[in-house]
Amino acid sequence: MIALPRDRMDQVVKRYEMLEAQMAAGPAADQYVKLASEYSELGEMVAKVRSLREAEGELADLGAMLADKSTDAEMRALAEADLPYVEERIEQLQTDIQILLLPKDAADERNAILEIRAGTGGDEAALFAGDLFRMYERYAAGRGWKVEADSVSEGEKGGYKEIIATVSGKGVFAALKFESGVHRVQRVPETEAGGRIHTSAATVAVLPEAQEVDIEIRAEDIRIDTMRASGAGGQHVNTTDSAVRITHLPTGIMVVSAEKSQHQNRAKAMQILRARLYDLERSKADSERSESRKAQVGSGDRSERIRTYNFPQGRLTDHRINLTLYKLDRVMEGDIQEVIDALTADHQSRLLADAGMV
Repeated sequence: MIALPRDRMDQVVKRYEMLEAQMAAGPAADQYVKLASEYSELGEMVAKVRSLREAEGELADLGAMLADKSTDAEMRALAEADLPYVEERIEQLQTDIQILLLPKDAADERNAILEIRAGTGGDEAALFAGDLFRMYERYAAGRGWKVEADSVSEGEKGGYKEIIATVSGKGVFAALKFESGVHRVQRVPETEAGGRIHTSAATVAVLPEAQEVDIEIRAEDIRIDTMRASGAGGQHVNTTDSAVRITHLPTGIMVVSAEKSQHQNRAKAMQILRARLYDLERSKADSERSESRKAQVGSGDRSERIRTYNFPQGRLTDHRINLTLYKLDRVMEGDIQEVIDALTADHQSRLLADAGMV
C-alpha cells in the first residue's frame, strides 16, 4: 500500500466542500466564475479521495467478515473472491491520487507555440519537417484543437525550412511539451534517385503561450523592422512591405512574421517573442531548481536527439525512455498518444521519486 499524505487529502476535500457552499450562496457573477474554476480543478481529486475512502471501508468490512469465525462458508468464499479486486482498486486509486498531488506545471493548460525547423539533410530535412508538422496537425485535429500557422518558410522541393504555429485547446502544452528536441529520420528520400537510405533531422520546439502579464517587453528593448516578404511563388508571394521582424535587443532573439497584414504580423511576432522569452525564464528557473534537469525528460534542450523515425523498419524509437514502437505509418498519421502517455508517465515517476513518494 502507498503512504499518502492524508492531512493534505482532507484539506482538499474541505476546500472543495467550502467552495460548493460558497457557490450555492449565490455570489456575484465574477466571484462565482473564480470559485467555479477552482471547484472544477479540485473535482477529480475529490472524486478519487471519496472513492478511495469507500473502497477502504469495503476492505475493512471484508476483513472483519473473514476474521469473524461465525461467518458461514458461502459468505467467506464471496469475501475471499472480492478481496483482491478491492485491493487492486485501492492501489490504483492511491496511484492516481499520488499523481494528482504532484506539483502542477502552471503552463500545462496553456496553448502552445510549435516551432519546427529543418536541420541537417538539405531538401530531405525540409520534407521531414513538413511530415512532422502534418503529424502534429492530425494529432491536434483528433483532440479537437486548432492549429494556426504564424510564420512559414517553404522548402524548395516541398516541406518547410521553418514553420511556426499556434496550437490552441485544452491542455495543449501538457501534451506536447515533451516533443522539444531533435527528431531524426532514416529513409530513402524522395529526392534520392539511387534508393539509398539517408539520415536527416528536424528540430522541434514547443513553448507555452505567454500573456502580457507573464512577460513585460519594454518598447526600448525591441527594434521593429518592416521589409518586403518573399516566397517560393504562387499564392504565398507577398508583394507588399508587410513582413515584420522584431529583435529583442537584450537577448538577441529575433522573430519574423510575413503574412499579408502588417498589423497582424506585428501581433503574431510579439506573441512568438513573448513565448520565447517566457520559455527562457522558465528554463532558467528549472535549471536553478534542479542541477540534473538536462538528464530529465522534457528538459527542453533543443540540441538533444530525442527520437528516431526509421521508415524501412516502420520503427519509432524515443531514446529518452527507450520506447520502441513498430507502427510508424500510424504515428505519421497523428497516432502519437501512446508516446505522449509514456513520456508523461516517466516524467511523473521522476517527480514522485524526487518527492520521496515511491
